[in-house]
Amino acid sequence: MNISHIEHIGIAVNSLDEAIPFYENMLGLKCYAVEEVKDQKVKTAFFMVGQTKIELLESTDPEGPIGKFIEKKGQGIHHLAFATENVDESLSELEEKGVRLIDKKSRKGAEGLNIGFLHPKSTLGVLTEICGKE
Repeated sequence: MNISHIEHIGIAVNSLDEAIPFYENMLGLKCYAVEEVKDQKVKTAFFMVGQTKIELLESTDPEGPIGKFIEKKGQGIHHLAFATENVDESLSELEEKGVRLIDKKSRKGAEGLNIGFLHPKSTLGVLTEICGKE
């Protein structure tokens, strides 16, 4: 597996309408895309910071993963995403090394990327995403 960089940091928020102005007005960042990923029950907003993105995540359904996360833990960092050349190969390699997977095969995420999550019980408590174009 060849991780090239931190692709993004996912941050769960109650409302994009409230969070985007903070990142733009207080931190001087520019939101370059807002997208809904219906099968994940989430609406996302993206900001670039150098080579790394910040992904804000607003739940579109209280029973979705972000809705449940916010109910349990409140707003805050949700996951760390690493970029790799081939997500499915990376997931297989990690599983062979004993990492517990949430996704055994990649699925489509925001910005058209293929994504797969590793279970936080296998990653020192950090929900970890592997993502890439393949």
